[in-house]
Amino acid sequence: MTPLNLPPYEIKIRESEGKRMIFDMLRRKYVALTPEEWVRQHFVHYLIDHKHYPATLLANEVKLQVGNKVLRADTVLYNQQLQPRIIVEYKAPNIAITQKVFDQISVYNLLLKVDYLIVSNGINHYVCQMDYEHQKYVFLEDIPDYQNV
Repeated sequence: MTPLNLPPYEIKIRESEGKRMIFDMLRRKYVALTPEEWVRQHFVHYLIDHKHYPATLLANEVKLQVGNKVLRADTVLYNQQLQPRIIVEYKAPNIAITQKVFDQISVYNLLLKVDYLIVSNGINHYVCQMDYEHQKYVFLEDIPDYQNV
């Protein structure tokens, strides 16, 4: 898999029915190892191990529904009252982070109304803080530590 701009962690990979699988600690199961999943697992471990986000407040593949359409937010951080605070959208390392990616995460935010949006392809990471009062978002230099969200 592609080397990422994220710290290493103890990766658990296995073969199942001829497919490579990676362990997702949040879902507590092995999932198909795709380039996007490679980014997700590294990023989740980065949030937990380096930014001190509690694993118990993070969820992967969060189901959202808009009318009859079902969407899935890649990762959501909740607060202690289980209100969503951050949405994270992942792309494979070879996928550029474009306005289209921000449009996608913005649709999720119409439903969740979080404080921060994060987009990463494992190489480049972008984080913005929502400013609902002025109807805009402000890009931050770095992903905030948990105690600052």
